[in-house]
Amino acid sequence: MSFTLHYHPDVRIEDLHLIDRRTRDRIRKAVEERLQTAPHEYGQPLRKTLKGYWKLRVVDCRVVFKVIKSAVWILGIRPRKSVYMDIGARM
Repeated sequence: MSFTLHYHPDVRIEDLHLIDRRTRDRIRKAVEERLQTAPHEYGQPLRKTLKGYWKLRVVDCRVVFKVIKSAVWILGIRPRKSVYMDIGARM
């Protein structure tokens, strides 16, 4: 089953400018290969206030996403230490 990827507007405007080009390429490849094909196999569920959301670890960054039917909604791509606080404001 193939999933459709949807990005929160702030991902393209804010998040990707914080990450170097090499890491961005690795994240793009991981998102296209893993989240588009089997997000539940590669991602890990989040807990507590972010229950229902998932994360994908790529290098020192995290991709936070939510799966709704056959769509993957990417809410944030940020370095690990700031991603969870910032994502809470986007929900």
